[in-house]
Amino acid sequence: MSDLKKRIWTALRKEVQEDADSEPILASFLYAAVLNHRTFEEALSFHLAAKLASSTIHPITLRDVMVQAHAEDSWLAEAAIADLKAVRERDAACTRYSLPFLYFKGYQSLQVHRIAHHLWQRGRRALALELQSRTSEVYAVDIHPAARMGKGIMLDHATGIVIGETALVEDDVSILHEVTLGGTGKEHGDRHPKVRRGVLISAGAKIFGNIEIGEGAKVGGGSVVVHSVAPHTTVAGVPAHPVGRNSGMAPSKIMDQTLDDEE
Repeated sequence: MSDLKKRIWTALRKEVQEDADSEPILASFLYAAVLNHRTFEEALSFHLAAKLASSTIHPITLRDVMVQAHAEDSWLAEAAIADLKAVRERDAACTRYSLPFLYFKGYQSLQVHRIAHHLWQRGRRALALELQSRTSEVYAVDIHPAARMGKGIMLDHATGIVIGETALVEDDVSILHEVTLGGTGKEHGDRHPKVRRGVLISAGAKIFGNIEIGEGAKVGGGSVVVHSVAPHTTVAGVPAHPVGRNSGMAPSKIMDQTLDDEE
């Protein structure tokens, strides 16, 4: 176990134990979701499976699929820990690691996507698509299992996020609710956006086509982007156009959606 995973898993368990002690009505849920499990991977798999289970897929069966995926690819847990750290550091409403783990749909839906992507890559595409469908139903987040997602990603609020099949989202990106990374129509092949490291995509932005959102760029809320965006550039509007530059810390980590402080 890495030092970061050990530290965050220990802190998460401590937070959940405090909640179980102070709110007995939640104790059964909190023990089932976290405290009864030896490892972070087991707890995450159990919690997600309980959320996504249906009349046709038993939660234990789904949990076993997720545990096996983690056993086959240690990067899944590494990414989940990095995502948890990202949410804790960037979301002003998040004061504890246990909050996104237990309650935030953006964090949870992203971890389900990671399992679906793992299955997709191994040819289990029917099950991967079923997980996509259930994630859309339960969380209102629709990410195609073939889409490639880095780590240290925050999907904030997340309701209404749509990410297409050939999209790429690199590390340390923040995406808010009602964002679309889509195609421009009925074209085939590589047809979705490529979002580079450190990008902030603000609420309601729509990005269409096989275009690149350069490293450290910012997309203003409600914008419609149909052309590539240069690195460290802020764009806004319908259609989006450059409105400033940001040469400092990655916008995804600052989480400032305003446009009046650009260089």
